[in-house]
Amino acid sequence: MAHAYIVDAVRTAGGRRNGRLAGVHANDLGAVALDAIVDRSGIDPAAIEDVIMGCVSQAGEQSNHIGRNAVLASRLPQSVPAVTIDRQCGSSQQAVQFAAQAVMSGTQDVVVAAGVESMSRVPMGSPALAEQGVRSHSDSVFKRFGVDGFSQFAGAEMIARKYGFTRDDLDAYALESHRRASDATMRGAFAGELAPVAVTLPDGTPAVHDRDEGIRFDATAESIASLRTLVEGGVITAGNASQICDGASAVLVVSERALKAHGLTPLARIVDLTVTGGDPVVMLEEPLFATDKALRKSGLSIDEIDLYEVNEAFAPIPLAWLRHVGADHARLNVNGGAIALGHPLGASGTKLMATLVHALRARGGRYGLQTMCEGGGLANVTIIEAL
Repeated sequence: MAHAYIVDAVRTAGGRRNGRLAGVHANDLGAVALDAIVDRSGIDPAAIEDVIMGCVSQAGEQSNHIGRNAVLASRLPQSVPAVTIDRQCGSSQQAVQFAAQAVMSGTQDVVVAAGVESMSRVPMGSPALAEQGVRSHSDSVFKRFGVDGFSQFAGAEMIARKYGFTRDDLDAYALESHRRASDATMRGAFAGELAPVAVTLPDGTPAVHDRDEGIRFDATAESIASLRTLVEGGVITAGNASQICDGASAVLVVSERALKAHGLTPLARIVDLTVTGGDPVVMLEEPLFATDKALRKSGLSIDEIDLYEVNEAFAPIPLAWLRHVGADHARLNVNGGAIALGHPLGASGTKLMATLVHALRARGGRYGLQTMCEGGGLANVTIIEAL
């Protein structure tokens, strides 16, 4: 089978809700990532055969085909096509997998997988709110699963109870995420993956956004413990859940033929592409079982994986994943995760891939694994080999 290679992977620094990126239209935010992947890789932009862009809240400024609109807002020629996809929080991770499949099939040689989400300008849930009274699930779906609704927040509470995680467990994990992200920032560990964004501050001053805005450098156990739970008697708080975030990211995926034709140097090879579906009620547990399948398919053991990026949608998810898979906590989200860095929904898949590729190479590791819990009880797993 033909191989698919990652030539470069880039992301914007995360912007807090109504923060430094809130004044940037989603089209333009996506364009930053597209322009950066071209500039950094040196690829002829006219050679790009498709842009696959993930976005979850496809409403308002992110409606009407955000993928194509981001291309038109970028410096890419209008001849570059695009498609917008939604696999919920795994949208741009699925974009990487679709790009790899196109390359591995031999039908395309140069594909950009990308993602964008402006959660400040298009709030989470906007598609459902666009038409009041319109439900995304029919009564037959609820009847099949014996519920009257699906909720990721309820799912996170279910997982915490199932695995016996206490509020203290979750808060301790959240504090560690902030500390790892703080340390990574101070060490300059993100420098190789960040694309700066030109912004205008509220007072009209031009500035460059190039530092993740959600990290609490002064976080303490006491400050995180002071936050109220989302539901009475629960364990999930705003402090041990992912942050609302604005951001964009992109990954250039090419064939071996393209490497030679364009004089490109790969950073990594894509080893395995897995996606699975499971319980839509618990919803967020599927990365555990998807990882089992990916390891079986690839013939690798978890001990052979040097680094893992497991999206920190809620602290119980990576903690449950660690326990189920038998993984080494020291290799998990080594530069912090979405609790500290933010979770820009449709952009998170390629965002995590950018962090994984660069961290793996910086540490001299060989294999890296990325997984994401997704609405509807879905999960993607992607395994890469650093080159």
